[in-house]
Order: sequence, then structure tokens, then C-alpha cells
Amino acid sequence: MITLLQTAERLRQGLTTPDELIKSALAAARDSEYVFISVPEQRAIEDAKASTRRWLQGVPLSPFDGIPYAVKDLLDVAGSRTTAGSITRIDAPMAVEDAAVIAALTARGMIPMGKTNLTEFAYSGLGLNPHFGTPTCAVEVDESRVPGGSSSGSAIAVQRGIVTCAIGTDTAGSIRIPAAFNGLVGYKASTGRYSMEGVHPLAITLDSLGPFAHTVADCVALDAAMRGCNDAAIEAANLSGLRFVVDDGVMSEPTLQPAVQQNLIWMMERLRAAGAQVERRPVVAVARTRELIARTGWLGAIEAWHLLAPIVEGPEGHRMDRRVRARLRSAKDIDPATETRMRHLRLDLMSAIERELDGAILVMPAVKHVAPPMAPLLNDDALFAAVNLETLSLTMIGSLLDMPGVAIPSGKDSFGLATSALFSTTQGRDDQLLGACLAIETTLCTADLRK
Repeated sequence: MITLLQTAERLRQGLTTPDELIKSALAAARDSEYVFISVPEQRAIEDAKASTRRWLQGVPLSPFDGIPYAVKDLLDVAGSRTTAGSITRIDAPMAVEDAAVIAALTARGMIPMGKTNLTEFAYSGLGLNPHFGTPTCAVEVDESRVPGGSSSGSAIAVQRGIVTCAIGTDTAGSIRIPAAFNGLVGYKASTGRYSMEGVHPLAITLDSLGPFAHTVADCVALDAAMRGCNDAAIEAANLSGLRFVVDDGVMSEPTLQPAVQQNLIWMMERLRAAGAQVERRPVVAVARTRELIARTGWLGAIEAWHLLAPIVEGPEGHRMDRRVRARLRSAKDIDPATETRMRHLRLDLMSAIERELDGAILVMPAVKHVAPPMAPLLNDDALFAAVNLETLSLTMIGSLLDMPGVAIPSGKDSFGLATSALFSTTQGRDDQLLGACLAIETTLCTADLRK
């Protein structure tokens, strides 16, 4: 697949034009079922024409001027409706302004060519949507697999090559999980790295944004543009100066699929051989965080209930995805004292993992399994709930502790389904993480070339 940076180079060399790029993207979007909820074609075509003129005049707004990208339909794009994947918002008013990150990309000439599908209100890790359909990966497998959620359409738009990159949100794993299931790089930022203005909330404490792409380098470039920076100042770290801690508690779990485990081990062995320090041991703060979630519930569920209870309990509630509605209702009876205790323990755990990692990068699988078959999940709500919770179980850790994370493909299983490794640092160390992941990508690519 062609990458964002490769497309920028083709534009620089005059090998393509924004008009050609948008024409190809729109045609591919029409041929890809359920990926998009809406496609503002007129805006995209007009923006591409303006961008093509700028390139011809030698005054592009940035190296990415005219490159189309996809946007999760949780972010406002002026002139389109933000549905949040819910039939209850099908008549919501049109957005009059772009979300802040969309405005930043527009200022650099990038074109939001479509609003992508998602789990209703972004509240599931599997990506099913009964209202707008469920997009699927363009990979030949034995049976249709879930795309991962909630940012399903954004991931599939990149996986299918409709666009080179896309924007998603992540509250409990909604970027990292679909990236993992679809063989993509997905970056969930620390909260506060991007403006959340114009983003439909789910759980304000935990909501974050980030890009999907085929490479870490593309994610770094898009991250800079989303923050309004003209250049990506982040450079690849020196691998020999990096320390990785692979969580042995997670790696020893019986529910971890063998291919996921073995591919991550193989990946870390290659990094160690290239000079990185790799340690495998239990991470106490991770175990304590999982214990807290299992014992007291999910902070994001409480905040989501506070936000969405009027819809769930109102006259439109019966129209919602029954699985999303049931999961939201499960937080209804969590009392304020429990929530307060959760928040205090969360802060303690954030400090604890900072001390325990001591600057090292935490490594674990992004998800314990490959993308599960879709058909059994459609009509068995108990199975859906169990698989959904298992799918979210590892990414929820970083979300609760506000750890930035990058999901990087680690290989495939015997059926050709993607596996993924998750690299995370502590709150606010996004630049360190991205620099480390650039070094990881360069090392692994070099190793592959030498085979």
C-alpha cells in the first residue's frame, strides 16, 4: 500500500495531483460497503481543485496539500452531520465548523473526504453497527471477521487503501484494537495532546485522538499536522539507548493466543539483537490496574452513562444497538462513592507505573487474539459481551492510566490474520514513545530487507 509520505513525495515530483487523488479515493469509497456513513463529495472535489491550482502555482500549503484522509464520524466536519454512529442522531444539525484537529489539517491543505463508520456512540471494541452496517477487512479468510472498534471505518478505510491515513478516537482501545486487527499502525495519544473541540464526547477523562496509517513515520507526520505544527520535529531514537519491559503477567496468560505471543517474542528478539535492552517481568502496576477494573468497574462506563443516560432512558432509547444500550445501563447503579474511590486509585496507579517503568517502554500484545469471526457475535449477546470485554482487556489499562500507545503489526497467524504489539509510555511522554517507535520500525524494516 502507498503511504502518506510516499504520496506527498509523488505530489512534490508532479507524478500525481490532488484532483487525481480525490477522484480515486471517492471511487474506492463508493465500492467499499459500510466503510463511510457520509461522503461530502462536493467539498472534497472543490478542495482538490483548489489544491491542484496551488501545486501548479508552486505554493502548496504543506507537503500534504491535497491528500485525502478519512474522519471518524465522531468529529465535526463543516457541512456534514456528526452521527456518532447512532440512528438517534440521524437528524442532528449539520456541523457549522470543523473540529479543531480537522481545521488544523485543512490549514495544511489535507482533505477530509469521508466520515467513517463506528460502533454506536463509540461504545464497543468489536466494531459492529446494526444501523449503518459493519465494514470488513479486505483480506481473504475463512469467514468474515470483526473490524475492531470503535473506530472501525477509519481503520478499514486505510486497510482497503481508500486513503493513506485516517483519524480515530480512543477511550478504551478504539484506535489500538482496529489497528491491531487490520495490520495497521495506530497511535492513541495522551489526553490533552490534541484539542477535543468539535469531538463528540464519550468519557471526558479518558477520551483521546490519534491517527491510523501503514507506518509509524506516517503517524508521526500526521500527529504534527493535527497539532498545527509545520514539521514533525520527532526523530528516531537510538535503539541502543531504549529499554523495553515486556509484561510477563500478560504474556503468561492462558487466553493469549499462541501466534500473538510468539510474534511478539520474535519481534522483541529482533530488537534485542539490534541493541535494545529488553526485560521480561511482571509489571505490578499493570496487574493492580486490571484488578481495579475487574473489581470496581470501568470509569469510562460511568462517564458514558452520565452523558448518554437521557438517550438510553428516553423515547429514542429503543432504537439503539441493544448491546450498546445494555452495556451503558450496566454502569447505572455504580454509586458516587465508588466513582470517587476509582479516581483516587487511578491517580495512585499512574504514579506507581511511572516509578515502576522508570523511563522504560511497556510492551504487551495490543489484543490477546486475532480478529474473531463476526457471525457468532451477531445473535449471541452473552458471547458478544464476553468477547468484547476480552478484546478491550489490555488496551483499557493504558486508557485508565492515560498512557500514550502505539499498536505496531507484529506478524500474522496461520490463517493470515494480523497480530499486533502495543508499545506504551507514561502520561505525556508521547514524543519519547513516537521516537522509539520510529526506531523500532526502522530496525524491523531493515531486518526484513536483510532476509
